[in-house]
Amino acid sequence: MKTPINNDFTQVVAGRRSIRKYDPSVKISKEEMTQILEESTLAPSSVNMQPWRFLVIESPEGKAKLAPLARFNQTQVETSAAVIAIFGDMNNFDYAEEIYGAAVERGLMPLEVKEKQLASFSKYFSVLPPEVTRETVLIDGGLVSMQLMLVARAHGYDTNPIGGFERDQIAEAFDLDKDRYVPVMLLSVGKAADEGYASVRLPVDRVAEWK
Repeated sequence: MKTPINNDFTQVVAGRRSIRKYDPSVKISKEEMTQILEESTLAPSSVNMQPWRFLVIESPEGKAKLAPLARFNQTQVETSAAVIAIFGDMNNFDYAEEIYGAAVERGLMPLEVKEKQLASFSKYFSVLPPEVTRETVLIDGGLVSMQLMLVARAHGYDTNPIGGFERDQIAEAFDLDKDRYVPVMLLSVGKAADEGYASVRLPVDRVAEWK
């Protein structure tokens, strides 16, 4: 496992920029990208269902297919090491037994607790309106996306979250079930070719209250 090159959390957070132009000669190996995604999926999710799904678009063919779906973000698509399409899986509860079963096998949860929780969750999910599931997977997808941005930076890469793309077309374009997989965002990843732009944040007293 490759050790991240930057373990200074303050520098990772404060130095993050949305980078639109990357060094096209820098690639990320499948091994390192796998590690980045593994670290990213330590993010929390509702009842630990981990509804995030990643499509790592790095090949010339994949980027050519993506390009017309992200018309206003061509530089990111063309120069990044990869563009990661992040989806939320509407059928995420299908993995409940696998997730909770593994927790029992590893001694993280007693069997009786697992059985009780899954029985309760099964009843809940069986009547859950699709719009509630959609809202939940989008929130969880946002959590993992932010974590991915910070993890990538710790590995020495930069990112740009992209919301401007053809959301109604991207799943089918890459042979995914559009009713099952809800697009969260695109995230370009690579080695920055410039420093990006610093931006202003509202002071905390404008965005927070104490009662």
